[in-house]
Amino acid sequence: MVDPASDPRPAVDLAVVIVNYNTRDLLRDCLASVLASRFEGSLAVYVVDNGSGDGSAAMVEAEFPAVHVIALPRNTGYPAANNVGLRAAGCGAGATPRYALLLNPDTLLKPDDLADLVAFMEAHPEAGAVGPKLVRQDGSLDKACRRSFPTPENAFYRLTGLSRLFPRHPRFGRYNLEHLDPNVLAEVDSLVGAFMLIRGPVLDEIGLLDERFFMYGEDIDLCYRIKERGWRIYYNPAVTVLHYKGASTRQRSTASIYHFYEAMALFHRKHYERRTFFLLNWLIYAGIVVLGAMALLRNWLRPPARRRVASA
Repeated sequence: MVDPASDPRPAVDLAVVIVNYNTRDLLRDCLASVLASRFEGSLAVYVVDNGSGDGSAAMVEAEFPAVHVIALPRNTGYPAANNVGLRAAGCGAGATPRYALLLNPDTLLKPDDLADLVAFMEAHPEAGAVGPKLVRQDGSLDKACRRSFPTPENAFYRLTGLSRLFPRHPRFGRYNLEHLDPNVLAEVDSLVGAFMLIRGPVLDEIGLLDERFFMYGEDIDLCYRIKERGWRIYYNPAVTVLHYKGASTRQRSTASIYHFYEAMALFHRKHYERRTFFLLNWLIYAGIVVLGAMALLRNWLRPPARRRVASA
């Protein structure tokens, strides 16, 4: 594990990377909240526009001249676009920022959120990444903001429905950690890419996001690699961030469901397949196919206005 104190101080204290896809109005509010932050260090903000058709990139250039805009000609996927922003911020090029924040455009920050989370990282040198408590518009917890890894055991509980029947059971509901108090600091396996603050040297050590994922699973994979190198990951509910969630993926609900189940299979194949009994592998892959097909069918039968996105 790299000792962050041994690295030379980079040019930027915090680089914020926001990947946008047709969420211009939410992006405007998000950027305004980021730039209103009471963060005393040097801050650089990068918006990577994934081929939007709603004028998002032009809006940022016109209204936020301090923000770096990278307009991609097509939707390259969430991890690939994030990597474009991280590389532009200096990651992998000898100028890695002290901290990098992956942030969704459908979030709203309070003025002290960035400073508070960076201060937490400074006080916890063993932390590779930290995430806040993410809440939805109705005040409910966004369950994806603190998770366990989808191990074969956890996948089995999800695929058999045991996690839905007993969501607060410390074993069956372990994936979403609903048995834990959402207002208590906790070390967790995984955060969500909607808001993930990462120590810069960690990205130098483990590499950037895996671009084989398209729009789900890359955050869990990143956290897996962080913990694999001995770093800790924290959920810090002392900071609460509003997350509208699904603003861009809802525009392509069928594709989002497909990519969600595709990511489940890819993550298992990458990290667990070789050390899992082959019959259980077959069961897991079969379950992913069946549940994915059922989710697509249910979504197709709904009226267009009620179609949903997958939920991590």
